[in-house]
Amino acid sequence: MAKAVADVDSPSDQGGFTTEGGNVTGFSSMHDSGTGGSPSLGNFALFPYTSCLGDDVDGCTYPKKARKIPYLNSSVKASPGYFGLTLASGVAVDMTTAQHTSLFRFKFPATGAGGNASSPLILLDLTDLSDSRQDNATISVDADTGRMTGSARFLPSFGSGNYIAYFCADFNGAKIRDNGIFVNSRASADVKDLKVSRSINNYPLPAGGFIRFNSPGDSPILARLAISLISYDQACHSAETEIPDFDFDAIQTTAEDTWREKLSPVKVSTSGVDSSLITNFYSGIYRTMVNPQDYTGENPLWSSDEPYFDSFYCIWDLFRSQMPFLTILDPATLARMIRSLIDTYDHVGWLPDCRMSLCKGYTQGGSNADNALADAYIKGVSDGIDWDLGYAAVVKDAEVEPYDWSNEGRGGLDSWKSLGYIPVQDFDYKGFGTMTRSLSRTLEYSYNDFSVSQIAGGLGKDADVEKYQTRSGNWQNLFKSDQTSFYNGSNTGYMGFFQPRYLNGTWGFQDPLKCSNIDYDPNSICSLQNTGSETFESSIWEYSFFVPHDQATLISTLGGPSAFVSRLDYLHDHNITYIGNEPAFLTVYQYHYAGRPALSAKRAHFYIPAFFSPTTAGLPGNDDSGAMGSFVAFSMLGLFPNPGQNVYLIVPPFFESVSVTSPLTNKTAVIRNLGFDPSYKAIYIQSATLDGVPYTKNWIDHSFFTEGKELVLTLGRNESAWGTRVQDLPPSLGSYEGFNSTRSGARARRWERAGAGVGREEMRGYWAEEKGAGFLG
Repeated sequence: MAKAVADVDSPSDQGGFTTEGGNVTGFSSMHDSGTGGSPSLGNFALFPYTSCLGDDVDGCTYPKKARKIPYLNSSVKASPGYFGLTLASGVAVDMTTAQHTSLFRFKFPATGAGGNASSPLILLDLTDLSDSRQDNATISVDADTGRMTGSARFLPSFGSGNYIAYFCADFNGAKIRDNGIFVNSRASADVKDLKVSRSINNYPLPAGGFIRFNSPGDSPILARLAISLISYDQACHSAETEIPDFDFDAIQTTAEDTWREKLSPVKVSTSGVDSSLITNFYSGIYRTMVNPQDYTGENPLWSSDEPYFDSFYCIWDLFRSQMPFLTILDPATLARMIRSLIDTYDHVGWLPDCRMSLCKGYTQGGSNADNALADAYIKGVSDGIDWDLGYAAVVKDAEVEPYDWSNEGRGGLDSWKSLGYIPVQDFDYKGFGTMTRSLSRTLEYSYNDFSVSQIAGGLGKDADVEKYQTRSGNWQNLFKSDQTSFYNGSNTGYMGFFQPRYLNGTWGFQDPLKCSNIDYDPNSICSLQNTGSETFESSIWEYSFFVPHDQATLISTLGGPSAFVSRLDYLHDHNITYIGNEPAFLTVYQYHYAGRPALSAKRAHFYIPAFFSPTTAGLPGNDDSGAMGSFVAFSMLGLFPNPGQNVYLIVPPFFESVSVTSPLTNKTAVIRNLGFDPSYKAIYIQSATLDGVPYTKNWIDHSFFTEGKELVLTLGRNESAWGTRVQDLPPSLGSYEGFNSTRSGARARRWERAGAGVGREEMRGYWAEEKGAGFLG
């Protein structure tokens, strides 16, 4: 729960701190890293002064907007378990954390405001990052010990409802001079207790507590602050047990050791590899484990022996690569997350699609917890999970419409079942939600139903398998075969796109490039709030590839493998897709399904490091609780998942070798690159072996990790025949039958000849014939 950092006032401060040159408003303990939307958490910030003007407590500035101060750019330091910077006032602040408790260390200059001798003051603010505090915030300050306790009610950043947070703050390092409370711009050492509401203009009235010290000399002053969602007594208990003696170095060392242990299953060869790529890789892995957060024992909403996780921001983002990465790296924690989701269903009635700060979050598309549960189930995650209850949860998503489907489940299920799609302007009298996204919801519901069928198959529910696999084909009902797409007045040359459809079966229209990365119309907004968009956070061009479970049928629908590859190339080459948003992730690797795995490797090496690097501008979009980090981690590892399926698509790792030790079986899986080229010109697989046996499939399943297999890839500078045959393609719900009669099949046969000794020039001629797919050279 504790994630201490400086809070700043820059535009993208959702996680508290950014390097955009903002001003520091305080230092707080709770944060959600990498989210979009409104800033979240940042409750009960501390702020230090070396002294107050005139040596009077009213000489310090208390309101957040007035007290904010720049920091020294060169002073910022961050590492797992630690953050630090120096304010323009000369106060150096660094911090580390335990599970529920943060420890802040303040080092003050010898003199303060107006040249006064140092008499440090630290205030505690009863607000949060987004100033969402509601009525009846409280604080009590103990005159003798300086301990501050209290609570306040806040709003979530991307959901409905509210929550109460409690705090317990203690101080150490200097003799207390005085303490008390502040309201607005004035403070008093005579008043020790405060209850405060919002102001007449409905803005949180500046309020909190302060503590002032005699000069500490060269010694730092430490502040220990614990947060609880149960009570301030529980917060104080956490503080006293987790950080009993204010030993900053010991707490930091423990935090570092904990992170080392978490990262330890993954090891890479660093030979010849630029250090920035290594940092990039491990930073990506690190960020997969920042959210969701383990709030077990801090859930006041219901009594349960099950784990409770919070800050699922949002499962629409997490199911694609973040949660699948945890299945490999930390399956025990992933199992606890799945148990938490199922337990939430058991007590709230629905699986969440997004959840934060004890509140229901907004649904962005389908019921994406279904995908997360299916991915864990088919990969054998079972520790303590009641899969019968989990199955009941996903079936309810598929069959029952909640009244408030903006927060849970799926809307429009009557139309879904009777028409096979979600219509534009649907007649939905059973529930309410944002009547948009009809097209993207249709595609996502299709995949959700496939995910339900995956669990049904494992539980022996054959009738349900047939039912939900049939419904998973509903995406085809929105494909308009004669729909064209124009860019800058010119036809893109591609025909056949998804389009919205009305209740009576007639077609609506949305420009396939609307809300794409090259659509600069300011009115093109595909968000929850916009009423004119039938896709969410993406264009029809990009959603045209979102049929993760049935790529074979999709490829046939789009004209066959060569046409599919050409269309994917156009998507990427014309910057239509935005790699900073999660729907783009799988499109980098979908070449595998058309028998062109080399092109997936080429795309991965384009996006990394061009858009992902360990720099202040090294993320193309918000991290969404580790979604961007897991994309980097999987891509550089050389295996990318198609979530909800037992499939990892193979590309060469960015290292000569990489190994992953399964925490479940303690067996180590290894990928080796023969002919590894640190300049990354030789990034195309020529051949492969799995445990010493020739291996031609361009994908592998989860047993690779649990059984500790060895995959050896021989690399070269040119695309080869490896992984191109129909029998080498990843599983698909539909059949690849007929692919060999296409030009792709002809290409596969030609490449088979290449493996038998056909010369480069002859191969060059064969490739040149593949005009739709292009020639890599």
